[in-house]
Amino acid sequence: MLAKGVLAGVAISAPVGPVTMLCVARTIANGRAGGIISGLGAGTVDTIYGAIAGFSVSFIIGFLVREETWIRLGGGALLAALGVRYYFLKPGTPQKEASGPSRSAYVSAFLLNLANPTVVLSFLAVLTALGLGRHKSWGQDLALVAGIFVGAMLWWILLAAITAHFRDRFNHRIMLWMNRLSGLAMGGFGVATLILALYR
Repeated sequence: MLAKGVLAGVAISAPVGPVTMLCVARTIANGRAGGIISGLGAGTVDTIYGAIAGFSVSFIIGFLVREETWIRLGGGALLAALGVRYYFLKPGTPQKEASGPSRSAYVSAFLLNLANPTVVLSFLAVLTALGLGRHKSWGQDLALVAGIFVGAMLWWILLAAITAHFRDRFNHRIMLWMNRLSGLAMGGFGVATLILALYR
């Protein structure tokens, strides 16, 4: 059960999205620890949504589906704002590992991932594909949720480690374009989210 939870955590976290861009940008700017802290924020939400799906908390799932439009509007606005910020962000000298982690890195990634309520539906689909859709004991559910957290964090730690490995090769010009690309990607995701929410 723990191993299947790890697979589910990796499967949900790995697809490229705005949180991935945020984690990469934070790693480049603040070092490996900055990327891992951002990943921890995203992994916390994945674990919460995974627990809702794993324990089959139907009234929360129903609420998320009903209020999906408003949650997406908030998430789209947050994404668009982050996109604008990163597009115009002037690259500085990369900070040392000791000064990398910050509370804002965790909170922004947490809110960004929290604003995507369809994650819980993705978990329902993945858990069903892994044969975990049937009723389980509380012990099995807890092992599953622990596995989801472990799987999500394995992915974010790996992503931060790979990005940090190439971090020293980024000069001022490359970092400027990375900021712009990250800003465009996050802003694009935000605008698309707003459009989908408005015309749902």
